[in-house]
Amino acid sequence: MESSNKRIENLFIVGTDTGVGKTVLALLMMQFFFTKGYSPFYLKPVQTGCKDANDADSDARFIYRHVEQLKGKEPAESVIYCLKNPKAPLYAARDERKSIDLSKIERVVSKKAKTHSPLILEGAGGVLVPVAGKKLIVDIISLVNGTPVIAARAGLGTINHTLLTIEAIKKRGLKPFGIVFIDAGEMETPPGMIRENKSAIEEISGIRVAGVVGKIHDFSRPPLDYYKPLEKMFG
Repeated sequence: MESSNKRIENLFIVGTDTGVGKTVLALLMMQFFFTKGYSPFYLKPVQTGCKDANDADSDARFIYRHVEQLKGKEPAESVIYCLKNPKAPLYAARDERKSIDLSKIERVVSKKAKTHSPLILEGAGGVLVPVAGKKLIVDIISLVNGTPVIAARAGLGTINHTLLTIEAIKKRGLKPFGIVFIDAGEMETPPGMIRENKSAIEEISGIRVAGVVGKIHDFSRPPLDYYKPLEKMFG
């Protein structure tokens, strides 16, 4: 284990779409930072489509199940709002006659940041998903002084989706730390297409694609190669 006293800013994982692999990237980052001697903390400000933090569909439960250092601890510590209907947080909250208090999210993040480094925050859906009033996921990144890390699909369509995500982030005065391709579909994306996608995104946006994470069969012990994109960004 490589110990480190260096503090890293709040890292906020955003996706180019829903179901793109944000939670898998969050898992790898938690495992990676624990191995490096940090004290990371996973936080999902808002999750929809779950009954509670211990629900089978809970992202926090998935993280706690597959990170050795978190086993036996309570996933509810990592979820601020858990809403039942699988839709944009603004509307999932309305369905339950609730509202999402952004100041509460800010307070929780500030408190956790005092005792953990880094915080690994995970958004809900893409960056322009509405959360409260006219506030979007991308606005939460600014609220918590987060640095975006983009999870993107590796295959067809990712150039457009990734560049639009970067454009929305930069418009708010933020700069992504990096991009990780997630290639977890039934069929692997051809290497040639991945190279083309990587080249186009990097040349147009100036943001580095750190690497590719393929399908994982044992989430408690992912292939070591899948940590290489994180080594490039944070090593």
